[in-house]
Amino acid sequence: MQRLILPLPGNETFASALAGHCGAELGRLEARRFPDGESYVRLHADPSGKAVDLVCTLSRPDDQFLRLAFAADAARSLGAAEVNLIAPYLCYMRQDKRFHDGEGITSLSFARLVSSIFDSLLTADPHLHRHPSLSSLYTIPTATLQSSPLLADWIRAHVERPLIIGPDEESEQWAGSIAARIGAPHAVLRKTRHGDRSVEISAPDLSAWQAHTPVLVDDIASSGTTLAMAARKLAEQHMRKPECVIVHALFADGAWDTLEPLFSRIASTDSVAHPSNRIPLAGLFADTLTRKLRDARPGPVNNADKEKIPA
Repeated sequence: MQRLILPLPGNETFASALAGHCGAELGRLEARRFPDGESYVRLHADPSGKAVDLVCTLSRPDDQFLRLAFAADAARSLGAAEVNLIAPYLCYMRQDKRFHDGEGITSLSFARLVSSIFDSLLTADPHLHRHPSLSSLYTIPTATLQSSPLLADWIRAHVERPLIIGPDEESEQWAGSIAARIGAPHAVLRKTRHGDRSVEISAPDLSAWQAHTPVLVDDIASSGTTLAMAARKLAEQHMRKPECVIVHALFADGAWDTLEPLFSRIASTDSVAHPSNRIPLAGLFADTLTRKLRDARPGPVNNADKEKIPA
């Protein structure tokens, strides 16, 4: 089946690279707002009979999702054989349980919306915490790509004698797999979180690795608080100025200005467009697209049961 790749505004560079890798047709999507604030979308390509892949990284989802839904509906009504979402960064994974009475479990809510609009979902390194996999959230086929081999290969090519460091316990999977791939030592710091921007970091004794270059690795840099405190903990032990390698470069609310002076270099994938992008993901996505999504479609989901997630 012929593929048509359509980028939402701001995703053109990633979509162009993706189309080039998998030999797909690259279309254009026009989106703007009417004077009253409502969204206008227009497909500048013929989707009839094709597998349409809408490319939209969801780093600012509330500003993008409605026109993404409109574009998907337009493609389907114009005869698309299937309509898929390619989201290099997938949002709304944070709120995965009710931390306080009355809260919405927005990871579930968002998954229901996406599942009602698209035929499949392809993303990289979603921030799974209490959910074991995307298939426990989404009722459409999903494919989760792992970028850690690409991060490891970049570190091997650009950093001399790296010491891979995870800034908290959740990053253990990153630090361990990256270190194993390139035969480097690794360590993990400990984090106690008191709020969105209030954390405490403790570090083990790293004196045995003074001759190495610390490389902090993580999946997401949002507020930057954890990475900043981790860098300062390394400085307290008189380690070399660290490098930082991350997957999703969100850098909200001045985080980049805080982090940049603390590291000799910050490298990210291009899942979210940012000047730190050094590790392209389009080839990784193209490999999966050309094989098609192989995840089996899950069975019916009882939404009432899904909300009974253990604390």
